[in-house]
Amino acid sequence: SRMREFVAFQAAISLLKKSGRHELIGEVYEKCRLELLKPVEDMVNHVKLIYAPFTDEEISAEIALIISPDDIKAEVKVIYQKLEDLAIACPMNLGDWYFSGNYPTPGGNKVVNKAYMNYMEGTTGRPYEDLMAADAPELNKQLHS
Repeated sequence: SRMREFVAFQAAISLLKKSGRHELIGEVYEKCRLELLKPVEDMVNHVKLIYAPFTDEEISAEIALIISPDDIKAEVKVIYQKLEDLAIACPMNLGDWYFSGNYPTPGGNKVVNKAYMNYMEGTTGRPYEDLMAADAPELNKQLHS
């Protein structure tokens, strides 16, 4: 995924800047960069730190500001279903990682950290493609040894 395309991510970044906590944006980048040096099974999702300072309601309110045209006169509100309620509504679908950041595999943590790095570096590629390309020499070596 491309982080910049997610409105909730845009809202969290905006809130960090508005609240004077913009330094966290760079700190998370550095954590993600260092995380990619670890074995995949030891990686954690540092991007969750971008959202951590804010409530669901604060992020929803910021999304409403982002998606509202400047000339709109009506009040716009964005309401998200809570994760707990999503699990109740869809008990057979446990894939909430797009919303919670709790990826079911270590590879998911690797991809989300790389996606954040791509955002910070202005890279437009998909993170899993970047990771596959980076891992290709190692995979090729393993296949031919």
